[in-house]
Amino acid sequence: MHKIHRSIAGAVLAMLASLYVAQPTRAADAPDAAANAAANSATSTQIALSAAKHRVGADHSMILGATLAGSRIVAVGEHGVILLSDDHGAHFRQAHNVPANATLNAVTFADAQHGWAAGHWGVVLRTDDGGENWRVQRTDTSVDQPLFSIAFRDDKHGWAVGLWSLLVTTDDGGITWKTQQVDPSAGAGKSGLNFFSVFAGPDKDVYIAAEQGTVLRSNDDGASWQTLHTGYKGTLWSGVVAADHTIYVGGLRGNLFASGDDGQTWQAVPSGASGSITDLVANAGTVAAVALDGYVTRKQAGQHDFVAKQLPGRDALTALVLNDDGSPVLFSKEGVLAK
Repeated sequence: MHKIHRSIAGAVLAMLASLYVAQPTRAADAPDAAANAAANSATSTQIALSAAKHRVGADHSMILGATLAGSRIVAVGEHGVILLSDDHGAHFRQAHNVPANATLNAVTFADAQHGWAAGHWGVVLRTDDGGENWRVQRTDTSVDQPLFSIAFRDDKHGWAVGLWSLLVTTDDGGITWKTQQVDPSAGAGKSGLNFFSVFAGPDKDVYIAAEQGTVLRSNDDGASWQTLHTGYKGTLWSGVVAADHTIYVGGLRGNLFASGDDGQTWQAVPSGASGSITDLVANAGTVAAVALDGYVTRKQAGQHDFVAKQLPGRDALTALVLNDDGSPVLFSKEGVLAK
C-alpha cells in the first residue's frame, strides 16, 4: 500500500475556511461540459462553481490539506488553490487547471499520478497526472455540506467524510459516489456527528475520527461500520495508522490517543502540544502531528514518546507532509512555511 497519510484541519479552521469560500457563479459560467457531466446532476435552481484562478502569492493562501504524490508534495486550500512542489517543499507553484474555486480541505493520492481533493459544496476533484490538471467528479451546490477529509486505498476504492455524518464512497475511482448512512450511536442529535477525518489502515480497515471522542471502524472497506469510543468527550480532528499498525487520533487541546488493538482500547498519549491537533501523518517510521498553537510533535522509529517543538512565531499550523527522509514540510493559515 502507498504511504499512509491523511490531512484535515479541524472545525475551527473549517469555519474559518468558510469565510474564504468564493461565491459560485451561475451555470452559464461553469467549466466545460465534460467536467459538468462528471459532476453530480444538478437541478435548474442550483449554481455551478467557476474555475480557480491563478494568483500572485498563492503560496501564502490558507492551506488546509497536504500529501505526497510519489516524491511530489501536493497542498490544497482556500479559493481552490492547489500547490505543487518537486523539490521537497523548497518551492511551490500552482496547478495548471483546477475547475472549482471552492475551499479545498483535504487531498489524497493512491500513487504518484492518481489523486483526489475534497472540500466545500461537496466538491471532489480528480487528477491523473500528479496534480497538474484536475476535473470535477462530484459537487452538491444545493447545500454547502462540506467534505472535510478524503482517502483512497488504491485507484478504485475511496471514502470522503464531512458535516452532519456525511459519508460518500466509491468503488470506481470516483466516477460514481454513493452516500452511505452511518449511525454512530453517540447521541449527537438529529443532524448526526460531524466526521472530520477518514483514513485507511491495513487490509480492508478504514477509520473515521469524529466528534465526542468517537472513532468509527470498518473492516470491510466501508461496507459496514462499528462505533468505537476513546473515552474522550471532545472532538477528534485527525487520524493516521502507523507502519506498526498503531492507530493515532488527535483533537482538541493537544489530546492524542493511540490504539494497538484495532481500536478496541485506547490510551492517552502526551503530545506536548496544547492547541488543537489539526493533522497527523506517518511516513518512513515516523509519526508526526501539528497543532494550532504552532507545535510540531514527532515520534521517530525506536522512540517511545513524542517530542514536541513550538515554532517561534506560533503559527496556526494546519497540515504537514513528511518527506521520505522524515523531514517535515509545514503549512498554516498563512500558507507554506519557509523551510
